[in-house]
Amino acid sequence: MGSRTLLACLSGLAVVLLLLLQGTQSVSIKYQGYQVQLESVKKLKALEGQWKPSPRLQAQSPQPSVCHHPALPLDLQPICASQEAASILQALRTMDNDECELCVNIACTGC
Repeated sequence: MGSRTLLACLSGLAVVLLLLLQGTQSVSIKYQGYQVQLESVKKLKALEGQWKPSPRLQAQSPQPSVCHHPALPLDLQPICASQEAASILQALRTMDNDECELCVNIACTGC
């Protein structure tokens, strides 16, 4: 009888842990073959607002200036290697954070 109670408690604990893990998953955005975290998009917006690269760097590189920021999230870096980096980053910036957090936008998953 004691082993059944222990087994029931462990099963219940496993269910609780699974529910907690599902609640901590981050929201990701899939766009044009790239998958990035919503938090990375929020950081992208913040980085662009606080960092202005030198005019020389802007003239030398066809990439958006934020691609040269040392704090650019890792999941955004592959986008910077794309020839469509500017348009992809612009599209990500314009996605409404509330829509992703509520999973209203079809590009957002992991809610």
